[in-house]
Amino acid sequence: MKIETVCIIDDDPIFVYGTKILLNYNSSFGSSVIVHEDGKEALENLTSMVRSGEKLPDVIFLDLNMPIMDGWEFLDEFVKLPIENKPRVYIVSSSIDNQDIERAKTYDIVKDFIVKPLSDSILSDLFKTIETEDLHNTSL
Repeated sequence: MKIETVCIIDDDPIFVYGTKILLNYNSSFGSSVIVHEDGKEALENLTSMVRSGEKLPDVIFLDLNMPIMDGWEFLDEFVKLPIENKPRVYIVSSSIDNQDIERAKTYDIVKDFIVKPLSDSILSDLFKTIETEDLHNTSL
């Protein structure tokens, strides 16, 4: 399965720019990137997509420390949305706090906790894992 759409929720323009470049060079990635600078903006947009029946992003890269609504607040609200097939959420943060890593594990929707910076090898491994999971789920 090709990852068609990625949503980046991060207020750091350098991270967003770098991630877009990495995505453009990865053959497992489609073409669409949605960017939100805070959790509130992202939640409003994704809620609107759910209500209108639009396809949600395949993957969400979520920062934890953002203004207005942080990553934790976003997750707390996002899990409440009535979505059958929720996107895979990957926390991508500069935090190395073990409490953050452990807290991330309490959310079923969070697939991994990645410490910034995101690299091509991390992205390739992540997409390979997704493809393997999809193949496994399809064969069940």
